[in-house]
Amino acid sequence: MNNRAERKKVAAIVTEYRPDSHAEVILGRLLGQFGYKPQIDVVALYLDQEPLNDIGKEAARVNGIPVYASIGEAIAAPHAGLPVDGVLLIGEHGDYPWNEKRQKQYPRRRFFEETFRALDQLGLAVPIFNDKHLSYRIEDTEWIYREITRRGLPFLGGSSIPHTPQVPSYPSKRLRQAKEIFVVSWLGIESYGFHGMEVLQAAAEQRDGGETGIHSVQALEGRSVWAAMDRGEIPEELMVEALRTVSGPLPGHPREHVDVPVVFIIAYCDGVRGYVLQLQRFVKEWALAFRGADGKITAARCESGWERPYSHFERLTKQIEQLILTGRSSVPIERTFVTSAMINLGMEALYTGKKRVASELRSIRYSLRNPSG
Repeated sequence: MNNRAERKKVAAIVTEYRPDSHAEVILGRLLGQFGYKPQIDVVALYLDQEPLNDIGKEAARVNGIPVYASIGEAIAAPHAGLPVDGVLLIGEHGDYPWNEKRQKQYPRRRFFEETFRALDQLGLAVPIFNDKHLSYRIEDTEWIYREITRRGLPFLGGSSIPHTPQVPSYPSKRLRQAKEIFVVSWLGIESYGFHGMEVLQAAAEQRDGGETGIHSVQALEGRSVWAAMDRGEIPEELMVEALRTVSGPLPGHPREHVDVPVVFIIAYCDGVRGYVLQLQRFVKEWALAFRGADGKITAARCESGWERPYSHFERLTKQIEQLILTGRSSVPIERTFVTSAMINLGMEALYTGKKRVASELRSIRYSLRNPSG
């Protein structure tokens, strides 16, 4: 595929394109920055917002890429001569309102609606990549999932973090009998909590029988987190083992340093329990620990690389290219649906102070060896 005319072409639909945004670290690589050698071409761009530090228009100008005024026009890409081979939806960052549940209202459903409309008008059924979760609303999450599966579109979504190396590495077969999985996360409750949900589910789906449904999602905040830990409702031992793996020294126990921790507690239908603990700035990476049926604990950190050029996005970009080139995703769409719904329900539980029965996820079934979607 050395001839540019033979290379796969994609349209990129983004909320904003500024330094260190997801648009820059993904599309920048596809434009040959960060030492990356792309295998596909970005041929059209849509910018939903243009902040004062926008670099999207200049990147487009330098690379001869038209910036279109609508999503439909960008996907049609009339200047390209042939239809695009894929669509990249990067709906992260930008000046969007927050709701009462502390969720940023990114226009992801609108991005999908206009993308589906454009594909229908053009008679296309091409792969779609969606950065992070599907929506901040559970109803929109369900609708997007149904539409993608109904249309049979190749799809890759979610977080970059599950694609990172785990240090120290361990045989994945240890997860087959996992009974408790604990993830340490940080910073934004929803935005980074979703990454934590993805780390959790990427581990949980590897248990024997695959994913068999989620019963409920609970959330605790502040001192109630440590009180629940003292009562034995949250496994402190797993938290401690996960923290042992993070890079750099820690000042002590997080209860002495984290003012307002948040924990999401996931009860799976088969009895497995998952925990995602948000520790603000106490750590600067994700780590997990899990306990097997034999009681043994395995722990590792996600080697994410949080300085430019952000190596975790290089791995994600390679996964995006494989989606476009082969029409096959490295991640089951069911995982993206499950993690999107979990963070939706988790933020609702945090807002109401009540455990949320996950009726939307009770019947979800999938296996990495035999994904249904």
